[in-house]
Parts: sequence; C-alpha cells; structure tokens
Amino acid sequence: MGLLNRRHSGLSSWLNSVAYWRVAIGLIAISAVVAAFGEAGREALMYDRPAILGGEYWRLLTGHFTHLSNSHLLLNLAGLVLSWLLVGRNYSTAQWLVVLLLSIVSISSGFWFLDENMLWYVGLSGVLHGLMIAGAIQGLSTLPVESAVICALVVSKLVYEQIVGPLPGSESVSGGTVVVNAHLYGAIGGAIAAGLFWHRAGRSTAI
Repeated sequence: MGLLNRRHSGLSSWLNSVAYWRVAIGLIAISAVVAAFGEAGREALMYDRPAILGGEYWRLLTGHFTHLSNSHLLLNLAGLVLSWLLVGRNYSTAQWLVVLLLSIVSISSGFWFLDENMLWYVGLSGVLHGLMIAGAIQGLSTLPVESAVICALVVSKLVYEQIVGPLPGSESVSGGTVVVNAHLYGAIGGAIAAGLFWHRAGRSTAI
C-alpha cells in the first residue's frame, strides 16, 4: 500500500509539473507550426498595417507568433523557457491565458494607435515581457526578494531601451530591428493583468 501511495504521489507530482507548462508548451507549438510554413507563413501572418487596414484582422494576433528566422524563433523560445522557469508557477493556466491575451491586446493596440508609422512587426518578445512582469508582480507575495529583483531588471531594461535603444547585440542576434515599444506595451499589458488579479484577490479576501 505504501509503495502504491508513493507511486501515486510521484505521478501526481509529475502531472502537476507538466500542467504548469501548458501555456508555455502551447506557445512553443504555435510558434513552431507558424515557422514551419516559412516565408509564406510569415507573409500571411505577420503584423502588417496595410493588410490589417484591408481587413486581415487576424494579423493583430498571429504577428506575435511569427518570426524573422529560425534564430529569431529560437531566441524567443529560449526566453520563454527562462521566463517560465522563473515565474511559470505563479499563475494557473487560465490566469496565464488572461495575461497572454492582455499582453497581446496591449501590444497590438499600442502599435495601432501610437505607432502608426510602423508598418510591420513579428516576434514573441513583447509578449514575453508581459508574461515576465505579470509573473514577477504576482511573486512579490511569496518570493518578495527574488520577484523584486526580476521586476527591477525588467523595468531597468525597459527604461534603457526607451532612452538608449535596443540592448547591444540584440539586433545582430535576432537578425532584424528590435521594436523596443513592443516590450514596453507587453509589460504594460502584463502589469494590468497582474493588477486585475490582485484587485480580485483583495475583494475576495474582504468578502
């Protein structure tokens, strides 16, 4: 009986570990599928302002899963895995989906209304900043020091990018121009999601 209990406990632990990677695995899978279509997929799915004006509204979503090259894709997926190792346990799958959605909406809205001269965009990096800042804010209640350090690093990076420009070497590694406003807009969306969760949790506690 003890052996069966240990096996069941081990299986449950493994399933829980896999479960918290669901959103990350989904993002990896979607990005890989898009990349498999090569140049044709990129042309059909990237954020393209003239095409969106022509009615191709899906690009507001799919542009975030489209990449310039395999090296650009691998760079973003490595960032996703690192982000998930640091903050992936801080939300449920449903909550992460909300963070993801708000980050995408924030980036696409920022592009559309504030960066009207930007004609096209691809990449997951903006979304990654939203996921990272949302997870770090949530982690302040359980791992305050580590989470505060992550928040400080992300905010410092955003400030540097807004004042100076992309981090040295980032454009050569990604193989194209780094759109720093995507990082800012994504982080804003992630922070809004975290704030909504904190507000909801506070109301539940008060009740």
